[in-house]
Amino acid sequence: MTMRDIVQRGLYFEEFEPGARYLHRPGRTATEADNVLFTTLTMNTQALHLDAAFAEAQEPFHARLMNSMWTLSTMVGASVMQLTQGTLVAQLGLSDIAFPHPLFAGDTLYTESVVVEKRLSASRPGQGIVQIAHTGRNQDGTVIATASRSVLVRRAPEEGAE
Repeated sequence: MTMRDIVQRGLYFEEFEPGARYLHRPGRTATEADNVLFTTLTMNTQALHLDAAFAEAQEPFHARLMNSMWTLSTMVGASVMQLTQGTLVAQLGLSDIAFPHPLFAGDTLYTESVVVEKRLSASRPGQGIVQIAHTGRNQDGTVIATASRSVLVRRAPEEGAE
């Protein structure tokens, strides 16, 4: 038996299919430690993330909220292994970011990504631009975050060129 090496990687440009939906698993359960660490590392002093007594007295949630930038970062990060690990050249931008429902410590974030469109790069031979729509849901299926992302990815190597 001949052993073959298989390297985990994301998708090359040719492998992205517009309309394909990727369910990124496992989910990620948010913790209070995640919230405090991320919030303080990014110098965000918002009391709704750091001060339990303050947050509990605030309408309408009466609880500390997970930092929405943690939610966005974790949502995008969950997609890396399936979509862009080792094939990404650059993240070009994020847009249409929304947080329609809060995420709390103890909630689990599940992410899905839909390939919206793709095109070859006009200025970078061997690369293409892919538009991806990310959606984050909590354990109840409630949408807690959405974002559109544009990435520059490598094209597949030509046969025999490796």
